[in-house]
Amino acid sequence: MTGLDLSIVGAAVALLFVISYLFGREEKDTHDFFLGGRRVPAVVACLSFVATEISALTLVGFPATAYSENWRWIQFFIGMALARVVVASLFIPAFYHYNCTSIYQFLRHRFGPETQYAGSVFFFITRLLGSGIRLYAACMAVAVILEWPLLPTLLLFTFVSIIFIAFGGIKAVVWAGAYQALFFLAAAVVLIVFLLHRIEGGLDSAFQVAHDAGRLSMFNFSLSLNDHTTFLAGVTNGLFVALAAFGTDQEMVQRLLTVRTRQASQRTILSTIATVLPAYCLYLLVGTLLFVFYRQHPAVTPPAEAKKVLSYFVLNSMPIGLKGFILAAVILASIDSPLSSLASSFVTDIYRPLIRRGASERHYLLVSRVGVIAFGLVLAAIALATQTVDNVLWAAFELVGLTACALLGVFLLGLLTRRPSNIANIIAMIAGSASATSLWALIHLNLLSLAWTWLIVIGTAVTFGIAWLLGPVIRRPERSTAQR
Repeated sequence: MTGLDLSIVGAAVALLFVISYLFGREEKDTHDFFLGGRRVPAVVACLSFVATEISALTLVGFPATAYSENWRWIQFFIGMALARVVVASLFIPAFYHYNCTSIYQFLRHRFGPETQYAGSVFFFITRLLGSGIRLYAACMAVAVILEWPLLPTLLLFTFVSIIFIAFGGIKAVVWAGAYQALFFLAAAVVLIVFLLHRIEGGLDSAFQVAHDAGRLSMFNFSLSLNDHTTFLAGVTNGLFVALAAFGTDQEMVQRLLTVRTRQASQRTILSTIATVLPAYCLYLLVGTLLFVFYRQHPAVTPPAEAKKVLSYFVLNSMPIGLKGFILAAVILASIDSPLSSLASSFVTDIYRPLIRRGASERHYLLVSRVGVIAFGLVLAAIALATQTVDNVLWAAFELVGLTACALLGVFLLGLLTRRPSNIANIIAMIAGSASATSLWALIHLNLLSLAWTWLIVIGTAVTFGIAWLLGPVIRRPERSTAQR
């Protein structure tokens, strides 16, 4: 790395902190810290949503998947696009109706406090698993480019994330996310232009080489339940994963709640269909072009692991200046933002109602910032534990579904039915997650032949079914007059 590269990285990160200062200096209470006073422009919320969805998984995972496999991830996006329509029409109106700071407050209004607490706990687990893999993906890429060990890289960027989020709150996160989204798109364009310059025959030749090698395959209409790349498996899994991510995950939904009205929030999520697909396609194209580059240049040694292909290429084949620009994009992706949503859910759903009621807003704001630090350290530990993951993109989808199914099942019960349930929801959530996790273990022990894409579907169905059946039967005992 040269001085020019490091200067580009420094300027990109410095601008991120300038944004944090400008939009985080007037946080007076938790309403500002978690919702930005609902004064964020819709276009900024849209770009921030896109940046969160893209994250390090797209920058690192998509090129690796297209490089080593194909473009069949597009099938998942079809399901994810459908999920956005469902979230806009079903989930968002409910969240605005109940004026939710944390979306798990909806569960309290619909079912009772026990369901809210359980939902928040399952969110902690789900988000920590998903964000741990995302953080690992970004830090792995940074470590390869800078030729640093993984552990100090991980600790450094965890520290940077904690400082950024703890000071700025959700307004800093959202505005910085808009900046990050534009930077990610620019980085993809730079990579594609540079790769095309190094590939003989240009784009037409690249597509021909990739097509002949099966790297451009998008659809697989096989009906096999054992293959996670079939059209049915991809669309169904994409639908359920995106419903869980965009409708029951505080990190994603929090951005949609920062705009003033329900209608603006609905337009925001629908507009992300048109903004995020180009980003996905650009990074898939980067992976395809990397495959062609190494195919055309046999004297250039490819990386030993596909998951490191982008960072390896940046380190060994990109010139001064461009190397720093791409590194800056990866570093910005490593400054993750789930810490704000984790802290908001903890304070709103657990700390305020269960641990310390009636405290001042100043106190809750302090606890929120301490929560950011605590969750940041836990996130770093999970990221460190995911080093053995081969394909970070599929691993994130697979592991998150094991607990997201429990949240999705209960939210769908609350939104689609009037069935009474509360204590039964906790039983159903545990059963749904346990069933998905058990099947996952059987698959990895080669005792069950089933694609992992169906796990979130099965877990959601089990959660919904048990909660619907047991809801009217298992009721919380009413307190006696003396207890009241």
